[in-house]
Amino acid sequence: MARVDLRNSSRYWRDPRVSGLSCLVADFTSHDYAPHSHEAFVVAVTEAGGAEFKSRGRADEAKASTLLVFNPDEPHSGRMGWSQRWIYRGFYLTPPAIETLKTALGLDTTAYFTRNSFHDPDLIKAFLDLHRILDEGNDPLEERELLVRSFGALIRRHAAGEPGLALPARDQVKAARIREIMRERHAEELTLEQLGTEVGLNPFQLIALFKRSAGLTPHAYLTQLRLKTAIAALGRGATIAAAALDAGFYDQSALTRHFKRAYGITPLQWVRAAAD
Repeated sequence: MARVDLRNSSRYWRDPRVSGLSCLVADFTSHDYAPHSHEAFVVAVTEAGGAEFKSRGRADEAKASTLLVFNPDEPHSGRMGWSQRWIYRGFYLTPPAIETLKTALGLDTTAYFTRNSFHDPDLIKAFLDLHRILDEGNDPLEERELLVRSFGALIRRHAAGEPGLALPARDQVKAARIREIMRERHAEELTLEQLGTEVGLNPFQLIALFKRSAGLTPHAYLTQLRLKTAIAALGRGATIAAAALDAGFYDQSALTRHFKRAYGITPLQWVRAAAD
């Protein structure tokens, strides 16, 4: 399996046997993840040290005794905090990998998790074993078996039904309209005043509504849209500079800064991994 060595003693690669599955081995001594979300379903296991993270309006710790799980598009952030080092292994399942897993497990709907951290030693070991087997890439049958068993156990033990949206109908419509404007005009220099005027809200009301509906501030949400747009452009073969401008970033360095803060790797590292 081809892998790309990254700075900070970390590695990121795509599994060629499971479409939509990527893996990361991160070894950080000083890194803060800005508030962000992933299109992918994320599972992370700490090998040494730890970090602090925030999600669902709560702060918690990433440590060796904790399995972290984030639903697709679920906002979260992280920082080194109390630890001087954080070594962890992560799985990223985009929609194609999620569908593959659903078929293998016989699921009709995508699993949803109402918590982000689980203290489950057996499951932590299972995911560490799975990640190391995928890293070695020597036994496809063993990889597939551990993948199905590990995620099957996670879903069986800890998945729950998705809670309903608590926003009033009128606020739902306003939040949806703002998201639509951001998607259509993500490359423009949008302001809180412009966005608020579209739905009859002042900037303070807009920020509060957006936090309740999306879990992110308007700026953080717009940054996520721009990052996803840049990733799509890079996937089509665009240069990093062109992808940055097309997505709405001021320049290539701005894209690189936000990319690294959100995902722990640079656009160049992403491109190299995609090429391999």
